[in-house]
Amino acid sequence: MMILALMSPIKDVPYELEPKEGYEIALILDASESMKAQGFDAKNEQLTRFDVVKEIVGDFVSQRKNDNMGLVVFGAFSFIASPLTYDENILNKILSQLHIGIAGKYTALNTSLAQGVNLLKMGSSKTKVAILLTDGYSTPQIDKIPLEIALEMAKKEGIKVYPIGIGMPHEYNRDVLLRIANESGGVAFGASSAAELQEVYKRIDELEKSEIKSESFTYTKYYYQFPLFIALISLMLYIYLRNKRGYA
Repeated sequence: MMILALMSPIKDVPYELEPKEGYEIALILDASESMKAQGFDAKNEQLTRFDVVKEIVGDFVSQRKNDNMGLVVFGAFSFIASPLTYDENILNKILSQLHIGIAGKYTALNTSLAQGVNLLKMGSSKTKVAILLTDGYSTPQIDKIPLEIALEMAKKEGIKVYPIGIGMPHEYNRDVLLRIANESGGVAFGASSAAELQEVYKRIDELEKSEIKSESFTYTKYYYQFPLFIALISLMLYIYLRNKRGYA
């Protein structure tokens, strides 16, 4: 046992330090009255558009483990439902508690984009992305911020915007979404079903993939103390037995 202890048995335990230097992403979601429409998911036509969106966005959040993400919800007004966070569990919990009409029944599209910019201004990443999802047109009497102002804010902060229109093409303002994408450097998408929306988020995930290398470390655990302990106990027992038998 003493010889084994002198050999110093060890075990190398490798582990990786998770990087936290990904993108900063603002998820901007339409929760207006029109999101009550059903039939968006062919597999479950009873689900509303908003139910489907929450599920798909939740999956997207779970896959982006290295990104600092926040959540903006809008209707007649917009608000930051979650500040930027790396904790996808908290973000998904907040997402699950959102409901249609939480921000009013109308659509303040331009204001929501400005709110997304305000959210991303809190971060320090060089790569900032906003994913703006809507199923309707901006309501002029409600939407107090002009589109030009919201776009200028996004461009000033270097924010790339990916607008997504869901539903039939006539239900959302395709021209406005294209303009937002073109002027911010993003790409505009349309999705008429849940399956198409899943593909859109997969496409965005591919376009904005965080190429981050994690750091690998090795923790060395030493086990020499165990055979050394057995050796000492054995030596003490040996001496005790010799003395008990009367050996010098």
